[in-house]
Amino acid sequence: MTSNLTKKILVEFIGTFILCIIICFVVINKIEGLYGSFIVSLTLMILIYCGKSISGAHYNPAVTISIYYRGYCSKRELQYYVFFQLIGSVTASILYYYLIIPVNANYEIFELNMSALISEFIFTFLLVSVILNVATLDATEGNYYFGFAIAFVVFLGGILVGDISLASFNPAVTSALILTGKINLLDSWIHIIPQLLSALLATFLFKFYHKIN
Repeated sequence: MTSNLTKKILVEFIGTFILCIIICFVVINKIEGLYGSFIVSLTLMILIYCGKSISGAHYNPAVTISIYYRGYCSKRELQYYVFFQLIGSVTASILYYYLIIPVNANYEIFELNMSALISEFIFTFLLVSVILNVATLDATEGNYYFGFAIAFVVFLGGILVGDISLASFNPAVTSALILTGKINLLDSWIHIIPQLLSALLATFLFKFYHKIN
């Protein structure tokens, strides 16, 4: 497998995973009508900003098949794209059940903490990835949409995981919440560690995709 193909399928896997986990939130939590459609549409818009220049941002086997028959991707890309899109969707459905734990007060504290940790990791990763792709690339220099794309990530996170982790996605915000008593100092690692680790992962992948030293 070539390095270029590896980058493409990694983007397709991550993008499909994030799209599917957010759709799970919307559908299973019965966020219906225009509001639910708005959330899913915003998610797709954000993911397109992140992945369009690398993989084409399909995140959908039906789209990949269509683009293959259009002549815009190879048979090899078709096979890998579809496989990793499906793996991304399965992974999302499994992890979703960790994120819905807080709605049931009978769960143990450890499981509640894992839900907050996973929430902070996923949305901080998405936030940093969007910032790097829309605000630091020469190809997107001078654009006027980067503020919307970044703000919408925080908007989505606040709606979907605000009740789970307080949706800080930012060690500075977490520090403020600690000082105001909203987050217990002893529990702060649940927020800060995934925030920092996901930011480092997003940066590593960004540099890998774009061949930046």
